[in-house]
Amino acid sequence: MVVDRMESASKEMALRCTTEKVTASRCSTHKEEGTHIFEIAGYSLKKDMGVGKFVRSVTFTVGGYDWSIRFYPEGTTESPEGCMGICLELMSSNAEVRTFFRLGLVKHETGLIGSMFTPNNKVFSSKTRNSREYHLFILRSSLEAKPLKYLRDDFLVIKCNITVIKESEVYETMGHSEIEVPPSDIMEHLAKLLDTKEEADVTFSVGGETFQAHKILLAMRSPVFKAELFGPMKEKRMRCLTIKDMQPAVFKALLHFIYTDSLPDLDDLEGDDKCEMIRHLLVAADKYAMDRLKIMCQNILGKSLDVENVATTLALADQHNCDKLKDICIEFIASSDKMDDVVATKGYANLKRSCPSVLIDALEKRSRPRIA
Repeated sequence: MVVDRMESASKEMALRCTTEKVTASRCSTHKEEGTHIFEIAGYSLKKDMGVGKFVRSVTFTVGGYDWSIRFYPEGTTESPEGCMGICLELMSSNAEVRTFFRLGLVKHETGLIGSMFTPNNKVFSSKTRNSREYHLFILRSSLEAKPLKYLRDDFLVIKCNITVIKESEVYETMGHSEIEVPPSDIMEHLAKLLDTKEEADVTFSVGGETFQAHKILLAMRSPVFKAELFGPMKEKRMRCLTIKDMQPAVFKALLHFIYTDSLPDLDDLEGDDKCEMIRHLLVAADKYAMDRLKIMCQNILGKSLDVENVATTLALADQHNCDKLKDICIEFIASSDKMDDVVATKGYANLKRSCPSVLIDALEKRSRPRIA
């Protein structure tokens, strides 16, 4: 019997996770920053050193490269007249360095480089003199006119902030496939909830068998269950509902769909038995206003039509307002070369008796001339 076969047909739902191999790499550019402060004590004593004469800071290292600062009190041979000079020099040999830097005089009241000294970008290279040096020229008159700003107690401070841009590195990283997000397992948990009956709060009696379930889940999935369990007509103390005109196996399959949004495994059912179960499920889906289940059943029945069952399926489609399934059945009958075999079935006799108008539609469509 269908009921006996359905009892052994329900299996635990399996989830499959398909993975796609993804590789990845990353280009990363690093930087190193450093600051050097060069203090010039006794500024006035250095004013007459002569053009091109300078004092040099100690050598300092930033980003793995050696640097120094030169101060020209009288300027260089290339500087404008009346200017002092400051030079940042790359001291390392066989080097080429990309930098971002700010070189200038420090304001005594703030300890910061003056706003008149703007940041610069430069690629320093040890190959030529011009490429390994950066020169900054300052009018001595502007410095000495406001001595308290940069010059105090014959004391001058030069500051250089250097950022060395290191070579970019490209390396392999973990692809997205290394951290896989598992598929959703909420349906699996809901299926277990149905099996274990944990915290179940309602019982159904169907054909002499009882089934436990959870009101809130039933109400979420079916407006009919919602009205029965939470509507104004519900019985406050009612914990057992009797379902009439439904086989236990069909109700069990209905609960499986409510909890997992999928049909139970029907592989143990073959041919007419499987179609019969799907027809019963369609009736149940219509009764409890579960549109997705109803459409799934229509789809299966539409693909399973043959001479023996088409009339029965057509009658079912007409009774439960399954217009698409009804059209498929009529098209099957209209295009069939075995009309005599269809007429000979019990389903056709029932269709003729219960739904004569549907039969007329099918026959009229069959009688229309076909366009080649």
